[in-house]
Amino acid sequence: MEPIRTIESRTAVIPRENVDTDQIIPGRFLKVTDKAGLGKALFSDWRYGPDGTPKADFVLNRPEAQGCTVLVAGDNFGCGSSREHAPWALVDYGFRAVISTRIADIFRNNALKNGLLPIVLDAQSHAKLLAAPGATVRIDLAAQTVALPDGTKSSFAIDAFARYCLMNGVDELGFLLGQDEAIAAYESKV
Repeated sequence: MEPIRTIESRTAVIPRENVDTDQIIPGRFLKVTDKAGLGKALFSDWRYGPDGTPKADFVLNRPEAQGCTVLVAGDNFGCGSSREHAPWALVDYGFRAVISTRIADIFRNNALKNGLLPIVLDAQSHAKLLAAPGATVRIDLAAQTVALPDGTKSSFAIDAFARYCLMNGVDELGFLLGQDEAIAAYESKV
């Protein structure tokens, strides 16, 4: 997992509310256990027509969305089923963070474990981002702030352990494996 300390990026904006995990990655793409390549299926039913042709009016198909690593989404992003493929697809596509006013609990936990930073901002800050697609933001994970295009900063909360793991590029198993010497020392005493 690539460490996240700061992210500076233009934003891609999908203002829809209640985007569920089946819209993020439709069920027909869940037959794989490998994360690689899932970015092609991200928002597949919205991005492509029935014949597989990209829909020109979908935000991720527009040239200005190319290279954006921050997705600004409407309220209640990631609701629905608990598929881990949703954050896998977002990360494989190139997103490093998702910003909303509310992010579903299971999606948030899956995102944190897979190198995607889920950020919940207050309604006013979020509205500024929704109104400015393509604006540049700067996320500072250590300070837990998002610098908005108008220069203001908005704070966000994140679990301390999840923050540590993201900043150091390790998942929970990687963290435990990094404690091998301490575990061995403890066990030798017992």
